[in-house]
Amino acid sequence: MPETVDKPVEYAREVVGRDPWAVHLGIEVEEASEGYARCAVTVKPQYLNAVDRAHGALVYALADQAFAVACNSLGTMALALTVSINYLSAANDGERIVAEARPINIARKISVWLLEVKGVDGRLIASAQGTAYHK
Repeated sequence: MPETVDKPVEYAREVVGRDPWAVHLGIEVEEASEGYARCAVTVKPQYLNAVDRAHGALVYALADQAFAVACNSLGTMALALTVSINYLSAANDGERIVAEARPINIARKISVWLLEVKGVDGRLIASAQGTAYHK
């Protein structure tokens, strides 16, 4: 990515939103706008942990993808510095889960984001906070 882009929301949706890992997992960008992203994935049998719930790595990947799309929608290349996640409830096989990323604070070089992963019934599966560096 160049350090700045002319159409940042389109870039975030079409380029960042289709990174190879996200495509491999089946993560889709449902919505992207300036400073916001919503991504979703359907839990598959191969994404389950030993107790037949969505593996934390899938939940994290979904939150991280929404984070990447949202923070790259601002016009400058953004790179994750940290993500801290809390797992609050389980997601089941076949369930579609959704992650949203919203800014808490955007400064010149650093931004902080609220990341939430929810089930279709609205229950909170995970809550995270991400910090990004903007080039």
